[in-house]
Amino acid sequence: MNRRFVAKDPGVATPRMSSPATMHEQLSLLNAASKRIGSTLDMFETGRELMDVAVPRFADAAGILVQDRLVTEGEFPQRSNDGSAMVRRIAVGVSSTRPNEYARAFPVDEIAVYAAWTPYARCMATGNPILYPRLGRRTSEEIGRFWRRDSVAKVLEDSSFLVVPLKARGRVLGFVIFTRRPSSLPFDEQDVNLAEELAARTAVCLDNARLYGRERRTALTLQSSLLPADLYQPLGLTIASRYLPASDLVGVGGDWYDVIPLPGCRVALVVGDVMGHGIRAAATMGQLRTAARTLASLDLRPDEVLFRLNRMSQDLDTTQIATCVYATYDPVTRACALACAGHVPPILVRPDGETELLELPAGVPLGIGNDPFEMRELTLPHDSVLAFYTDGLVESRDRDIDEGIGMVRELLTGRHQDLEELCDLTIGAQRPGHERDDIALLLARVRELDEDDVVELRLPSDRRSAVRARRFVRATLTEWRLEAIADTAELLVGELVANAIEHGSGPVKLRLLRGPTLVCEVADRSAVLPTMREVGGDADSGRGLYLVNWLAHRWGSRPTPKGKVVWVEQRLP
Repeated sequence: MNRRFVAKDPGVATPRMSSPATMHEQLSLLNAASKRIGSTLDMFETGRELMDVAVPRFADAAGILVQDRLVTEGEFPQRSNDGSAMVRRIAVGVSSTRPNEYARAFPVDEIAVYAAWTPYARCMATGNPILYPRLGRRTSEEIGRFWRRDSVAKVLEDSSFLVVPLKARGRVLGFVIFTRRPSSLPFDEQDVNLAEELAARTAVCLDNARLYGRERRTALTLQSSLLPADLYQPLGLTIASRYLPASDLVGVGGDWYDVIPLPGCRVALVVGDVMGHGIRAAATMGQLRTAARTLASLDLRPDEVLFRLNRMSQDLDTTQIATCVYATYDPVTRACALACAGHVPPILVRPDGETELLELPAGVPLGIGNDPFEMRELTLPHDSVLAFYTDGLVESRDRDIDEGIGMVRELLTGRHQDLEELCDLTIGAQRPGHERDDIALLLARVRELDEDDVVELRLPSDRRSAVRARRFVRATLTEWRLEAIADTAELLVGELVANAIEHGSGPVKLRLLRGPTLVCEVADRSAVLPTMREVGGDADSGRGLYLVNWLAHRWGSRPTPKGKVVWVEQRLP
């Protein structure tokens, strides 16, 4: 049996207790509480729902306060040695009589540290209700001095005052204060029982909201740490992005986007969506993003990346499914290659402002089957915009996906000069809803390269071509005022051209590209990729790639439809 504390102020006579409420009235009040309290997973809304039920049917005024750390962090604070407690008032309910005066005395969202002597702190420390049938002047003035507001004593004096703890799962979350005016009948033992029942139901709902909020904050923190903080700005593209978390009722989703640098100043653009919500979806998103970056480093075609990513996703978690679109872009040729794994199609905004839905070869979502993916290639016009997004932007309960894509195309239509403003316009058009999915948006505008930043030279399959290539490199870097790295660049290009002529076939093409780094590419018609092999001490050849590996910032090779490209990068001075 709970131990209840009934306080009496000196000089205040204990009035005759009110006649107990009928069983029908109690059941009616509890029925209303079960229907209305806990409709959301929001602490403040739950507090307001209790106020709507209790005032004025049970009390003339009421307030609900919970430990502040439960609201901000979802964790219970350590118990203080002096018995004090920091609490936050999350809701107030007042009947039609003197509502403004009570609201001024007890504002919502106020934070306070209650001293151990107060009835509030004693209620939380003991876990038992505290009843003042009539609150005398002395106690009301002491509470008013604690709040440093004279209006508190004026409102509380001679009222019937009941403090009930909010207990759930063996912990005290806070307390509820019920008061009745001096002209109303005071609370009695039966009212205390009813108040405890209301508080118990509310406490469970508040604790559910606390647990949900804690999980949501954890998932949001995990997701934000896995999304790119600063997007790579590639050569020949202007990038802008937005991420909008899901609504509280839906939970944290698994949408992600990325911009990955590739050799030759090329770039990969990735947008994906893990189905489901919560920490598990966010964790899977992080794994897939890391896997996509790893596969991108192999310089594979988009269809091959998705095929391997599909295999990896099945190894990570056979129950998780994701959609993804992966694209590569070459700023020199403006060639774009795309592949899709069950994702919504990208939108191309042409220079004249007209939009086109890029229909990509259909592919199954990641995590399903082992079917190969197909790829589409196209050349992007200068000043066009490529828009990648997730289904949360175009699909909701009140509209189908085709209608949503049409709305986004209307927003993108026109000549928008600033991508950041276009992102804000697109995201801002989304109506706030309690069941909105999370949204990822990635925009890329094509910028034409300066003709002076790219030079090419075609060379015959002749040993003397290496000398010609070195002279070409020296002259170009002198014109670009990069003489500081000319010696190393000459040596690297000479070695690559000599290897292409000796081990390759057909004519050789040399390309120099000035971007964030200096990129030198040598292309030939042989499909055999160079590899570093161990060389014996008496061998006269085979050390060229070791020299390239030592001098270059990065180097590598990739197959092409007509052969291969070997590339090296040097840092600019």
